[in-house]
Amino acid sequence: MRIVVGLGGNALLPRGEAPDAAVQLAHVARAAPALARVAEDHELVLVHGNGPQVGMLALESAGDPALSRPYAFSELVAETQGLIGYWLQQALGNAGLTRPVVTLVTQTVVDPEDPAFADPTKLVGAVYPEADARRLAATKGWAVRPDGDGWRRVVPSPRPTRIVEIETARTLLQHGTTVVLAGGGGVPVVESVPTTLTGVDAVVDKDYVAAMVAARLGADALVLLTDVAAVMTDHGTPQQRPIRHVGVRNLDPAVFAAGSMGPKVGAAVQFVTGTGGRAAIGSLDEVADVVAGSAGTQVSRD
Repeated sequence: MRIVVGLGGNALLPRGEAPDAAVQLAHVARAAPALARVAEDHELVLVHGNGPQVGMLALESAGDPALSRPYAFSELVAETQGLIGYWLQQALGNAGLTRPVVTLVTQTVVDPEDPAFADPTKLVGAVYPEADARRLAATKGWAVRPDGDGWRRVVPSPRPTRIVEIETARTLLQHGTTVVLAGGGGVPVVESVPTTLTGVDAVVDKDYVAAMVAARLGADALVLLTDVAAVMTDHGTPQQRPIRHVGVRNLDPAVFAAGSMGPKVGAAVQFVTGTGGRAAIGSLDEVADVVAGSAGTQVSRD
């Protein structure tokens, strides 16, 4: 089978943990054996998130007095592609994967008129108490929103329209290579005639990109991994319950948070509706079972 796995940035750095490299490497190393087994048995594409990581880099860039201006999010996304891709390549090899693995620096074309540019929803960086988040918003010009029991910075998250390097990824897959593709949703770029690409200040949601990648590459399954075991009904309340198996007609992305679970549900619905394939949403710690269909939330056409 050909499988696209979307690996959430929060799965690498769960809420409340220090953003140290060692912490994130430990999460990658713990998941690597199961991911390596999937890669040995199937054609695998990994699309990772970068919300915590790109937010940290943006904060560092904004505070660097040597810079005349902070680095744009497009440039910082490219940095996270190299960093997280390196971690994944090394961990998969150390876990025994015999196939070659490559991280492909990937550009994702977005529409400059996308309304998302005027309504930031993508959560990036650390979680702050509300007072601290509002202070940072006032001093740094951020947009901030609630995220669970804290607040985080939000940036524009336009929908992807094209993955520039998709055919290169297809060629690599056909030659037995595991591909780390469109990390952080891909470097966001706008396209002008004649085919000129320019980076923009945004972070494309990696779940919708993973769904697009899966559809364009003819994947049999789309698996979205995060730091929770499944999609929950009544999330955050004493009545919350995991959704184990659900048809797309009974799954409404609008019910879920726009900056976190909503895009995962939306991407799963998009892929299943458009291709008839299977989608799953679950925990990085249960990756083998989520891929096998025995854990997480399994989404089907019916």
